[in-house]
Amino acid sequence: MPINTLADTDIILRLSDLDHWQFKDNALRKEFKFSNFIEAFGFMSQVALLSEAANHHPEWSNVYSKVSIALTTHECNGVSERDFYLAKKIDQLTGLS
Repeated sequence: MPINTLADTDIILRLSDLDHWQFKDNALRKEFKFSNFIEAFGFMSQVALLSEAANHHPEWSNVYSKVSIALTTHECNGVSERDFYLAKKIDQLTGLS
């Protein structure tokens, strides 16, 4: 079953359903800040488990207490429902949704 790319206008409208995510460079993006590296790494471990369960993996980086996440669906070369689903699940980890 093909995965459909969402139109930019739909993506922008749906951003209000998420907490501080941005649409930039063809991806949903957000930076998370923690007290220290251990908290950041623990968060990344939780996101890894969610991502594996959803079979949808983020592009991300970690520098000490910051984790930057970009969600895009490579199969459709853009943002899809899968990205919004995972963003919402990630926000739930931090108690933001």
